Amino acid sequence: MFRQLAFKFPIALSLLLTLMMAPMTDTHAETPVDLENTLYLDLKDGRVTIALRPDLAPNHVARIKELVREGFYDGIVFHRVIGGFMAQTGDPTGTGSHGSGQKIDAEFSDEPHVRGTLSMARSSDVNSADSQFFIVYARAKHLDNKYTVWGEVTDGMRAVAKIKRGEAGSGRVIDPDKIIRMQVAADAKD
Repeated sequence: MFRQLAFKFPIALSLLLTLMMAPMTDTHAETPVDLENTLYLDLKDGRVTIALRPDLAPNHVARIKELVREGFYDGIVFHRVIGGFMAQTGDPTGTGSHGSGQKIDAEFSDEPHVRGTLSMARSSDVNSADSQFFIVYARAKHLDNKYTVWGEVTDGMRAVAKIKRGEAGSGRVIDPDKIIRMQVAADAKD
């Protein structure tokens, strides 16, 4: 029996050394970031990275990128923020009643509204989304299949969580926080 073990030991040792000397490869390598479909949202408490979802809402993603490249969102406030629910922005007047002036037809999907989801705000008309959007703080099942999901926060949710909250009930914010700058990552200077 000892002879059998003595014979197998060098083979096992050789195999182990071969594995240890082989170049290390990461079989779970991260997918490269698609800079054309990534947004940087700069807030007072840091940068938020957003992965756009053209697979879910191609028209909304195209319009959001167009507005971002125009600088539309820079300086716009979070006019409605409800703790445990969402933070809404995208109205240049800060009232929640206006937008860019270009409505987008709904692109509903089965994508759930979970922490970090970006979705379009709208009126009772399902095809009334414009430039206003919200970031979800927690699972909001009641929004599923009723609002267009177009992105997700991949980094920086802590900064989103620090956006100043609004009044109980309405979520209207007095002296609201604002978007410092929003950029398509492919265009970003810093």
